[in-house]
Amino acid sequence: MYSFSTKGIHSKRIKITANGRRIPLLILRPINEPSNAPGVMWIHGGGYMTGMKEMAYIGRAADLVRNHGAVVIAPGYHLSLFHPYPTALYDCYDTLLYIKDHAKELGINPDQIMVGGESAGGGLTAAISMLARDKGEVKVAFQMPLYPMIDNYDTDSSKNNHSKVWNTKRNHQAWAVYLRKDAKKDVSPYAAPARQTDYSNLPPAYTFVCTAEPFYCETLKYINDLKAAGVEAKVDIYEGMYHAFDMNEPNNSISKEAIKNFNEVFAYAKEHYFATQEH
Repeated sequence: MYSFSTKGIHSKRIKITANGRRIPLLILRPINEPSNAPGVMWIHGGGYMTGMKEMAYIGRAADLVRNHGAVVIAPGYHLSLFHPYPTALYDCYDTLLYIKDHAKELGINPDQIMVGGESAGGGLTAAISMLARDKGEVKVAFQMPLYPMIDNYDTDSSKNNHSKVWNTKRNHQAWAVYLRKDAKKDVSPYAAPARQTDYSNLPPAYTFVCTAEPFYCETLKYINDLKAAGVEAKVDIYEGMYHAFDMNEPNNSISKEAIKNFNEVFAYAKEHYFATQEH
């Protein structure tokens, strides 16, 4: 059972309107009013079809606020059961533009806007990083697609996978709901980032993944493709654990190691990764 804790965090809920869509946002800030802080859009998981923005409290997003003084903006993007691709993508992209345009009032350094998320949120993290690069309207300094859902085709780890939390059956269902009739087609990389062929000039990346979960192979491939294109990228691998283990069992010794390593990487990113906004 997930446990939500708001200790050390000031939260605010607002709604923005973009292209006729109302997008609810959860804004998490340090208790001490931030100034020139890293700004992180954190995207929740749930296979694109479930989940909620408040999941930011139970995963790594809360660490960023408590431990690093970051400001986290979590969009309540439209879920795929009633709003298939590309609605979630553009909800998140419009949130990214909002962060850039309102950086000063949010207490964010506009040259240190980052994106992260778990599972489907990791998939949207990768897709948003690609879309932002291609449109050129906002620069992303760092991406954190944790155990991301990015490949609509089966891989060696996602086929015949019967692990708990997420498995082959659930994965097929989720892609079918998100992409409808295109679930097993060569879709845009904004829909399934594993379809990308050009990884150049994407933001530096960090992720972690476990060996028993469906997204193991696609996560490793994503990092390897980034590195082959000259992008700084790193993955930490944890043996035998299952999907979203760090959120389900935060006190497990392996989860504690993953959480510690994540925080160490973010501390480095906070000091080293910047992307100057052009306008």
